[in-house]
Amino acid sequence: MAQTQLVILLTSVALIIVGLYAAIFVDNIIKKIIGISFIEEGVNLFIVAIGYKAGGVVPILMPGMDTTWFASNAAYPLPFGLVLTSIVIGASTLAIMLALVMVLYRRYGTLSTSVMLADTSKQEEYDEWINPNYGYHSINCSIAY
Repeated sequence: MAQTQLVILLTSVALIIVGLYAAIFVDNIIKKIIGISFIEEGVNLFIVAIGYKAGGVVPILMPGMDTTWFASNAAYPLPFGLVLTSIVIGASTLAIMLALVMVLYRRYGTLSTSVMLADTSKQEEYDEWINPNYGYHSINCSIAY
């Protein structure tokens, strides 16, 4: 059974490495989001592997069970609860990221992050919005009395 846990741990490490590669080195923003999802699922699999107990039973105490036997053979319920919570949070975060991708695609017309970061066509408009005095070389600050 320890071999099963080792395979699960190695699989989770592989998912995290593939996700990190995609999130850092791939140019397409949707593929970056898929990489982030790989990282999340790798971490979830790692947490499940930590909670795995060889020969363990489901941690639900049924009527008539011996409590000492149950306490020694039940799997750890906390990691599984954490993973369920992480799945729900991950799904909502994924939905928000994809909605942001839709907004970015409408604005830039591409999914390439290098093109989005290099686009300076709106920079002057942004500078004027942040600083209304942008572009003026001299500002008359005198007050007439």
